[in-house]
Amino acid sequence: MKNAISWILVLFLTVSVLNNCLNNSVKKDIREKTAFMDKLRTLYSSGNSSKWPKPVLDPESLSTFSEIGHLPEISFPPENPYSAEKELLGKTLFFDPRLSKSEQIACASCHDPELGWCDNRTSSFGHNRQLGVRNAMSIINATYAKDLFWDGRVRSLEEQSQKPIEDQREMSGHMDLATGKIAGIKGYQILFEKAFGDKTVTKDRISKAIATFERTVRSSASKFDKFIDGKADLYTDDELMGLHLFRTKAQCMNCHNSGYFSNNTFENVGTSLLGEKGEDLGRYLITKNMGDAGKFRVPGLREVSRTGPYFHNGSMATLQEVIEFYSKGNPEYSQKRQTIHEGILLKSEKSGMVRMLELSGKEIEQIEAFLKTLSSKVERVTIPELPK
Repeated sequence: MKNAISWILVLFLTVSVLNNCLNNSVKKDIREKTAFMDKLRTLYSSGNSSKWPKPVLDPESLSTFSEIGHLPEISFPPENPYSAEKELLGKTLFFDPRLSKSEQIACASCHDPELGWCDNRTSSFGHNRQLGVRNAMSIINATYAKDLFWDGRVRSLEEQSQKPIEDQREMSGHMDLATGKIAGIKGYQILFEKAFGDKTVTKDRISKAIATFERTVRSSASKFDKFIDGKADLYTDDELMGLHLFRTKAQCMNCHNSGYFSNNTFENVGTSLLGEKGEDLGRYLITKNMGDAGKFRVPGLREVSRTGPYFHNGSMATLQEVIEFYSKGNPEYSQKRQTIHEGILLKSEKSGMVRMLELSGKEIEQIEAFLKTLSSKVERVTIPELPK
């Protein structure tokens, strides 16, 4: 009986000691985690990015890297300076379906301000309900893009504004015909006179006005902007950890950097589906450089929670899918890596920066939480009254 009691006492003491050790270990872990998060919060909200932890970057990304941060001020080209009158004219033209052949499709049909300045469709409907071949990119912050469209076929918003009007799948018009129609609308004369000094309507002026308006479509300050400026309590721990993962383990910074959250380059992430239905040669169609097969423009990530679906073909509906895609390094199928185009064998050479990351489910949630802080308050856009 005494032996049994002794053993019970020994067992009780052992359990007590182990439990105490376990509690101490848990408390230590909590203290260390809290201290780590407090340190990150202090550094990232300091208002000084030079104090931030060093980003994890691949050598090939160094030449195009710049730290994430605020958007710079809008810059207007000398040959097309800003004026409020020109912006109003451009905005009016942007919402006017009379630029299209059917007079039913406006620029705003695929770039709706209430839908993140895109249309949230895999691909857009155009003239005679034809489906486009690529996802419509949002025009928000397009002023910071060096090349426009997924394949970078134009280098200015002035040139870009003409392409949808003349595309047979989109507005199916012609700039000369569209110009004639606008010139024939008496109500536009005063708008052109205020914007350009006289009533003359030309396709060049139409392009410049639309481009001027598009340059003003810019994100306002987001939760991210306010946090890094010193409002440390704005971020939850998950959002904070998502920011840190974005810059380190997840290596998103290789391509999505600067205040625009894009390095303005073209990358192959293995989504071109060469040799399969939905094949898209991407940048190659513009440059004819074999190394550009399957490359597409790196989009900016501001407002990304509002501008899905994602990728050039709209193949992913949620941010979680996109992050999981990169976490797995996109295990591209070998049979989808080459095709013969116009007698030339082309191969998809996926970027070495797209590789297995092995992010945990929690880490994926945290990165998504951070990405959502890049969206700003939705501002109501007043639709202009169309001239008659």
